[in-house]
Amino acid sequence: MKHQGSCHCGRIAFELDADVVEAIDCNCSMCRRRGSLLAFFPREALTLRTPESDYGTYRFNKEKIDHHFCPNCGIAPFSDAVNPKTGQHMAAVNVRCLPDIDLSAIKVNKFDGASL
Repeated sequence: MKHQGSCHCGRIAFELDADVVEAIDCNCSMCRRRGSLLAFFPREALTLRTPESDYGTYRFNKEKIDHHFCPNCGIAPFSDAVNPKTGQHMAAVNVRCLPDIDLSAIKVNKFDGASL
């Protein structure tokens, strides 16, 4: 299924070609503050509809994940990284940035990122 997603102002727009059935609610220092619900997909399932130059990128801790955000509205719609177990390029999509997703219909799993 295809989903259209974006930051709040629309400067970062993307399409996700995947079924969204579950997400994680992480308690790491970043996720706890930004309130995102993340779902993970192969990076090729996400197609950016706006130029990469339109987003900012933040890295912290081990600097393995590129957390992308809109410098205009501040929303962080997705991140990307390489899965250390498989070597696969992955996208972590903030499902709150997919307006057609009914958040009450997906399974939300707690993830203890604060203890890593």
